[in-house]
Amino acid sequence: METRVNFHKPTSKAIQALMRVEFYLKDCNLDQKIQGLIKLRASQINGCAYCVNMHYGELKKLEVPDTHLNLVSVWRESPCFTDKERATLAWTESVTLLANTHVPDSDYENVRKHFSEDELVDLTVAIGQINLWNRLAVSFRSIPEA
Repeated sequence: METRVNFHKPTSKAIQALMRVEFYLKDCNLDQKIQGLIKLRASQINGCAYCVNMHYGELKKLEVPDTHLNLVSVWRESPCFTDKERATLAWTESVTLLANTHVPDSDYENVRKHFSEDELVDLTVAIGQINLWNRLAVSFRSIPEA
């Protein structure tokens, strides 16, 4: 597989705009572990090897145990996730698979128990952001580090 386009160029105005969103998300009130789980799960769903590899590594740096990381793709069957993490992962799946799920009320009601309205907006922006990065990386064949 060969990279089609290196979209990571910092001179790209589109990438500069995306990076401003990244800087906002880094400074918002959402926990970095929660954001990492969003990034990892959405990337798994979207089949983005580049992003799965990157966000797995970021979560390792946050000292998330391997067992926890290895079970993100099967979080519904795993007892290691908190109710808040489960709500986050369910919301991530619903928003990522929007065309199929239509983001059901049950997922909204569940995630709403754990996040304020402002946090829920930030959470959803974070999900949208990683979905956009995944689309860029998959479309342009970004190759993960070996």
